[in-house]
Amino acid sequence: MTWGKHIAIAGFGATAIAFGPARMGFGLFLPELRQAFSLSTSLAGAIASAGLLAFLLALPLTAWMVRRANPKLPVIAGTLSASIGFLAVATATGPLQLLAGILFASTSAGLCWAPFNGAAERFISQKSQASVLAVIASGTSVGILFAAVLALCVTYEIFSWRYAWGAFSMAALLIALAAFFEMPSPSQQQTTGPEGRFPRLARYNAAPLYLAALAFGATNAVYFSFAADRVVAAGGLPGLREGAAAAVVFLSYGAFGILGTLTGRAEAATGMGWLLRMVFAAAALSLLLIAFAPQSWSSVILSAGLQGAALMAASSIFSLWSLRLFPGNGTTGFLAALVGLAAGSVLGPAIAGLLEQPVGPQGMFLIASVPVLLLALWPGKLVSIKGLP
Repeated sequence: MTWGKHIAIAGFGATAIAFGPARMGFGLFLPELRQAFSLSTSLAGAIASAGLLAFLLALPLTAWMVRRANPKLPVIAGTLSASIGFLAVATATGPLQLLAGILFASTSAGLCWAPFNGAAERFISQKSQASVLAVIASGTSVGILFAAVLALCVTYEIFSWRYAWGAFSMAALLIALAAFFEMPSPSQQQTTGPEGRFPRLARYNAAPLYLAALAFGATNAVYFSFAADRVVAAGGLPGLREGAAAAVVFLSYGAFGILGTLTGRAEAATGMGWLLRMVFAAAALSLLLIAFAPQSWSSVILSAGLQGAALMAASSIFSLWSLRLFPGNGTTGFLAALVGLAAGSVLGPAIAGLLEQPVGPQGMFLIASVPVLLLALWPGKLVSIKGLP
């Protein structure tokens, strides 16, 4: 049986929920959550970082599940965790329950993505792996669009933000069912066999992957945690209700993110190193635009679009890069990259939240752009894999 289509469907749904509302929902709904729970910028940054810490801590659990069972188990566990977290946020009566809900929801990001590298390596031919992994990564864009549309409905008082998070919970349950039925079990035929011995992760040629993931994780987390709040706090976009600007940010973020499905073609044309430089340059420009022009329609849409496209492209690059760097260990190798991404995601919002008061929001976004800008301009070779450009 050919599993590519089934794994792509399950992966698309899992990344849509885990890296859409579960990872972006707090930043998207921060204006409403700030008002409902009287959150300061530093407390909001701490909650965002705590959620991303849950993402980080879920990664070794994912590795254990995949090696002791199969890639299917952590995906189901992650989507169920997201459903529980969304429900906790929807019914929250104070900051502590809000924090608990964000922790459960964010855990899904650590559980739901990396197993598909292992599933692709076990069940899909090498020729089809890149296209399937690109489809899986693009699920994030659709998840963000889904969350942004509901946020827009909340802004125009069609329903409460609590109903939106309740809808997220129901969607996560449906995706858990889809993963159960669509993903192959270990008893079903495998094309390449299970993962090999635990790879040596501390390798010289793996350092660029970890550094790139760390830098991108930090800056991207600052963007999705604070960009919408930056636009709303600056007065919103002309012609819109103030809170609707947050939805516009994430609608653009998700819509342009679909360009990430072209990552495989772009990498074949430019090479992974140059493509990564372009992705980092786009991410840096995105942060600069939101720093200097948070009330301009064109700047906000371009900023969010660049960040969304950069996220989808970087997701595909890190997935393919780790698969090539650690052949035979698709899940474990990718988890090592995700540890760097998650560590950056934990540090970024926490540091940004502390910097906002002394340097202001403009200065905060300027500082956040520095890591990816430096890597985009780095004089040396960014990607170090034998046989690759």
